[in-house]
Amino acid sequence: MKLRVHFVVDPMGWFCLSMVFGVWLYNTVFIPTLILFPHYSEGHIPWALVACYYLASLFCITALVRASTADPGRLPQDPHIPHSEREHWELCNKCNLMRPKRSHHCSRCGHCVRRMDHHCPWINNCVGEDNHWLFLQLCFYTQVLSLFTLLLDFCQYYYFLPLTHLQQEGFGVRHELALLRVSTFMGLLMFGGMSSLFYTQLTGILTDTTTIEKMSYFKSDVGSSGRPWQQTLSEVFGTRWKLLWFVPFRIRQPLGGALYPRLHV
Repeated sequence: MKLRVHFVVDPMGWFCLSMVFGVWLYNTVFIPTLILFPHYSEGHIPWALVACYYLASLFCITALVRASTADPGRLPQDPHIPHSEREHWELCNKCNLMRPKRSHHCSRCGHCVRRMDHHCPWINNCVGEDNHWLFLQLCFYTQVLSLFTLLLDFCQYYYFLPLTHLQQEGFGVRHELALLRVSTFMGLLMFGGMSSLFYTQLTGILTDTTTIEKMSYFKSDVGSSGRPWQQTLSEVFGTRWKLLWFVPFRIRQPLGGALYPRLHV
């Protein structure tokens, strides 16, 4: 499948996305500078701990960039609808185009998205059929990175040995307490928010209900998929290899027998 880049022109979305990127950049720069590198240089922590933190940071920013730029499942202007699937399509009353059932018209993006879950301003993109797996990865790796940061902040306060070689004139050393408090606050905020969001997303996927359907009281018409959770998540992530569910550096391939009919272009 060809990689499709999707870019939404929305100043408010750019602002929200910049805030998320700023939180990631803050922790990626200051945590290694204040905690990891000084303690590693004095032999207090192994190199594997530093590598794991940067790996979590890399996976987090990759999921963010890809979720914000991936095509969520935008419908073309003139889709080819097989005769056998016409009963699964309907007319959008906003853009007057045919779309598969359970698609939704996004007022911010100005087009219909296949099985749209919601429009997320924090990634400046819709969450739909083709990028839902990336959004789940973003929620997961944000939790991992936030929890990692909180543990390092705690260890810096109460566990790690005092550093013997410090440059007292450095900005980070002089303002270490304030910088770590800001990091702790952002870590608690991100971990709490993403944990709640991750739970609601998983619940919606396993019950075959989108966020829009929940908000419109459509759940009674959709119901539960009644299938094993492995099969449901495999269709969302586009692979039955569970290890690949955690890899953002790949292209999703739709599986046969998906939750919704595929689009023929």
